[in-house]
Amino acid sequence: MSMLQPSTSGRALYRGPSRPALVGALAAPRCMLSGATVHAQGRAHAVCSASPDGPLRPSQSTSADVPAPLVSAAWSKPASSEASHVTHAGIPKTSDFGEEASKASKQLLEGLTGWRRRWTIVVLCFVAFMLCNMDRVNMSVAILPMSQQYGWDTATVGLVQSSFFWGYLLTQVAGGVWADRYGGKLVLGVGVVWWSIATALTPWAASMGLPALLAVRCLMGIGEGVAMPAMNNMLSRWVPVKERSRSLALVYSGMFLGSILGLSLSPHLIQALGWPSVFQIFGSLGAVWFLLWRSRAASSPADDPDISPAEAKYIAASTPQRSADGKPTVIPWKKLLSSGPVWTIILCHFCHNWGTFILLTWMPTYYNQVLGLDLMHSGILSVLPWITMAIMANVGGWIADTMVERGWSVTHVRKIMQTIGFMGPAVCLSQLANVTTAPHAVLCMMGAQGMDAFSQSGLYSNHQDIAPRYSGVLLGMSNTAGVLAGVMGSIVTGQILLHGSWDQVWQVAITLYVIGTVIWNIGATGEKVLD
Repeated sequence: MSMLQPSTSGRALYRGPSRPALVGALAAPRCMLSGATVHAQGRAHAVCSASPDGPLRPSQSTSADVPAPLVSAAWSKPASSEASHVTHAGIPKTSDFGEEASKASKQLLEGLTGWRRRWTIVVLCFVAFMLCNMDRVNMSVAILPMSQQYGWDTATVGLVQSSFFWGYLLTQVAGGVWADRYGGKLVLGVGVVWWSIATALTPWAASMGLPALLAVRCLMGIGEGVAMPAMNNMLSRWVPVKERSRSLALVYSGMFLGSILGLSLSPHLIQALGWPSVFQIFGSLGAVWFLLWRSRAASSPADDPDISPAEAKYIAASTPQRSADGKPTVIPWKKLLSSGPVWTIILCHFCHNWGTFILLTWMPTYYNQVLGLDLMHSGILSVLPWITMAIMANVGGWIADTMVERGWSVTHVRKIMQTIGFMGPAVCLSQLANVTTAPHAVLCMMGAQGMDAFSQSGLYSNHQDIAPRYSGVLLGMSNTAGVLAGVMGSIVTGQILLHGSWDQVWQVAITLYVIGTVIWNIGATGEKVLD
């Protein structure tokens, strides 16, 4: 009968005749640990070797007496009565081995499933961005009963919608600086907790009056303002260049899923429990996410005790090198502000976000005022464009990465993706002037949002291309311009609707999309311009 026995050298060795069964069981699914070997007494036999980014393959070994698999480095300690207790299953009982056993089990799971630590970071960022938009778009639905309850006109509605962006504007650059200095884990974690509390306090603030509501919405914006630069900073450290477009597309699709969930669930919650419930329930979800984030995330591979050496080496070889501690000591503000490609990103971010934020904040109101739909139908129909956007963002990410892998220059890929992201929405929104039915309006919105999603592989991936060391700060700079577009767009839309029509609202957005297309194709590059 096979069993694990401690050797005289203090290492746990495999002793027993059932070599083929053991090797087959281990080799069939996938190799368990990078560099783990399986040996028995006698002849040469198959062992597992691993690449951190591909299938794990059998190799050959002739050693007859070497460490068994699944045994952590702690087993190399000399056997003693205090520290060598072994159960019949080969698991150390003493608490001295608890940490090593936990780490070994995580590495075993990674080996069996092929899961990588960098994917955990991407998924957690995805969920954070989902919560970000859930907490943001619930106001675009709740504003309908709130405006009726408090007697707000469209100008006041525009003011309330824009107040979020006042705070959002304040922490764009600061969020990037803080992420570079203190790490994206801390900054994003604090941001989620901050905006979740502000979200939950929104009903109380509204009952206190308009000034209190504007203040709380501003505070919520301060928390959400750090999310994009902190995430960008983390992924620039965690994600290899060849995986960048699809990883960013997945994370940003979390925002789209958040919009889908927020817009679809809010009408039901409002009808069943009243409009305050959407803020209280959505706000409480941030606490659950934070518990996972605190235990599973790390700012960089160098800060992660659970990452395998093979994956850490692969990431280090596949991402731009940083300073010794992984953080830039001095931010080259002069170089940033004098760079043409940097200003291209900033100006195009403004042009892009004008239309995006109008659709984000005003779509249910458009359905209600123009098409005469009630609260429930306005919320449900607002979901469909965001479903399209979530799907197309990931399609665009895979297309962009495939083009890069096949030899296309990063510059050409970014220009193609962003041109689609600008001109697609422009064409679709131009058709709304001739639309009189809800299905046609929804189709136009779906086309606009679906084509807009290609921007995730254009504009939103370009920060890490041109300034990988300062991508968090650069995203903060460009998103500041994008937030200004959100503030101005919400207020201007409210004023236009007091004296004009929705056609004029769309004409402004279309004009900016066209301007952005011209600027992008003249000034954008995919090459690194800041080291």
